[in-house]
Amino acid sequence: MTGLAVRLAAVCWMAVALPAQADTPKAARTASRSEAQKLKALIDEQWQWTLREYPTWATALGDSRYNDRWPDLSLEAVARRHQHERELLTRITALDRAKLSPGDQLNYDLFALDARLDVEAQRFPSELLPINQMGGVYSELADVAQQAPRRSVKDYEDFLRRMRTFPTLVEQTVARMRKGLERGLTPPRITVRSVEELIRNQVTDEPTTHPAYTLVFSDFPSTIPEPERERLRREGAAAVREAVVPSLRRLLDFWVKEYFPKTRDAVGLSTLPDGEAWYAFNARRSTTTALTPEQIHQLGLSEVERIRAEMERVMRSTGFKGSLQEFFQYLRTDPRFFHTDKEALLAAYRDIAKRIDPELPKLFGTLPRLPYGVVPVPAYSEKTQTTAYYNSGSQRAGRPGYFFANTYELTSRPKWEMEALTVHEAVPGHHLQIALAQELEGVPEFRRHGGYTAFVEGWGLYSESLGPELGLYKDPYSRFGQLTYEMWRAVRLVVDTGMHAKGWTRQQAIDFFKANSSKPEHDITVEVDRYIVWPGQALAYKVGELKLKELRTWATRELGPRFDVRRFHDTVLLAGPLPLEVLEKRVREWVAREKAGGA
Repeated sequence: MTGLAVRLAAVCWMAVALPAQADTPKAARTASRSEAQKLKALIDEQWQWTLREYPTWATALGDSRYNDRWPDLSLEAVARRHQHERELLTRITALDRAKLSPGDQLNYDLFALDARLDVEAQRFPSELLPINQMGGVYSELADVAQQAPRRSVKDYEDFLRRMRTFPTLVEQTVARMRKGLERGLTPPRITVRSVEELIRNQVTDEPTTHPAYTLVFSDFPSTIPEPERERLRREGAAAVREAVVPSLRRLLDFWVKEYFPKTRDAVGLSTLPDGEAWYAFNARRSTTTALTPEQIHQLGLSEVERIRAEMERVMRSTGFKGSLQEFFQYLRTDPRFFHTDKEALLAAYRDIAKRIDPELPKLFGTLPRLPYGVVPVPAYSEKTQTTAYYNSGSQRAGRPGYFFANTYELTSRPKWEMEALTVHEAVPGHHLQIALAQELEGVPEFRRHGGYTAFVEGWGLYSESLGPELGLYKDPYSRFGQLTYEMWRAVRLVVDTGMHAKGWTRQQAIDFFKANSSKPEHDITVEVDRYIVWPGQALAYKVGELKLKELRTWATRELGPRFDVRRFHDTVLLAGPLPLEVLEKRVREWVAREKAGGA
């Protein structure tokens, strides 16, 4: 779940669009304020409800009020939340949008869109598929441990409470899975073949070696005296031994004996009840467009063809004499392209990140205050995790953003992919965009911490194309690596829709991926399995990137020598994540103002 600056520019943009109220009749202004107040109250109320309902997310955001709680995952809670979502949609649509200022109309539109999508999603019971190889309750405690604050005795006692009540979370998850079995809703067997091992990784006979324990109780601030530290360590070990591990053993027993044998053979979402409509909805929600799976499939094929031609050109520039397939094999296997030490791999990523940092002011007028770091993917999940991912930080919680780099199986981590990957996951990709959104001023919290996958992941992929402007990809192999990553996202459009809407097998997807990418086979397999259990999510990257490139090309053509890439990027980023249609409207309004002489 994935998930995210100074917003003076956004505030200025909205202020430009406001009508001159000096000419507005007093009664109309009063009505407008009243409607705006109702909207604000509703948005604030919903935000507080969300934090209460999802306390681990509140923890991640730095809100400590619910740090001792888990979300209620019971089927009764699902029904209750669905009812709340329906009521919320009724309340938001009852407001008179016409009486709102342009700035509040944008808040209204985004809030109402989210509400409509939440209600529409109720048709599709994704809550009955709570575990796969990408994560689930088995890793939840360790995942939360990475974000839990550790500044006071209360922080540690809050986490102890979560450890002791962890069995309830496991029981509720098992109840969801049993309901899924009853309704014929299970994940594909081939993709969850490693879940047994992932659960076993969290089942330890020595409590102090459990990932959650080592993350929380191995380090204490100097303000906590040693006797208290010893007490907390002792209680932490007891909680692992008496609550955490026994519940995970029960989960393992259920998984092995009851659930896994009944998982399904087919991989496509369309094979499930209502699956065709389910996938079409996922595609719309992920891309924030009305594109059908077939249109997305054809777009992917077109992009694959275009990128292959560019790959051929770059390959020839290296002097390689063989075919593109032979070049792929060369890049996958030649020892010169791989580190032999995990720490060397991490050090190389950190070096790339620090080379990028001083180049950012050339392309961005506003940079985030929050720092970031580069760390390895945790050992307990590295085997089935993707090449890298980003976890957002929180200024409020005192936690930086983190770019997680996978150091498992170094022969699957080629050097030529590292620059493109760093740009995507760290800066100017996810960290820059998400940290800027969190630092927004003058907008509701849901816009600072929410997101649209097409925008967030589209920005990450678009950022990869900025490499040459940041002094990267000077080596043709690194340039080929960037094309490999662009091809990877184009391939996704083809194989994701292929498996979930066109009846492709998993092996067809793997073969298509291998035929068009130099990514190592382990990575390809992990990626295809990810697309299978997250249907439609992978469609957002390329669709979002293409829209961003289209908008930059159009703005450059429209403004000519007056085009300022720093102002363009600020326009894109300084309102937070937006649906692509709303983003396009924002960029077009910016261009109109630039033509008229500037804001």
